[in-house]
Amino acid sequence: MSAAKAKAKSTQTKSTPPLTTQEIQQNYNRLQNDLQTLASKIGELEQEAEEHGLVLATLDEALAEEPDRKCFRLVGGVLVERTVEDVVPALQTNKDGILKVISTLTDQYKSKEEEFEVFKREYNIRPASAA
Repeated sequence: MSAAKAKAKSTQTKSTPPLTTQEIQQNYNRLQNDLQTLASKIGELEQEAEEHGLVLATLDEALAEEPDRKCFRLVGGVLVERTVEDVVPALQTNKDGILKVISTLTDQYKSKEEEFEVFKREYNIRPASAA
């Protein structure tokens, strides 16, 4: 079984030219930056979804009592006047869209993290404290 692994590894190294130390460092930094970017975007969107939830919770009370009550909403930098009845479905749709994007980004993060771990194993990269 170890012979098969060695053969697979030698086949793998023959197909791709070995990377220089500088290229390994660049790839490592790129993967690390990609992970940080995805994580920060996920955090921003989670905060936005939470804000949508708070607004929806507040407007649900108004919707039950006064559906024709005036409500103001910022759309593309323009403040528009609507009724609570009109705004609640639009906000719910926005929140659902944000949650879908968060799910997609989370999947991308997991696959990128897996790629990063494979890269670290392939080039035997360990944190300096563990060396």
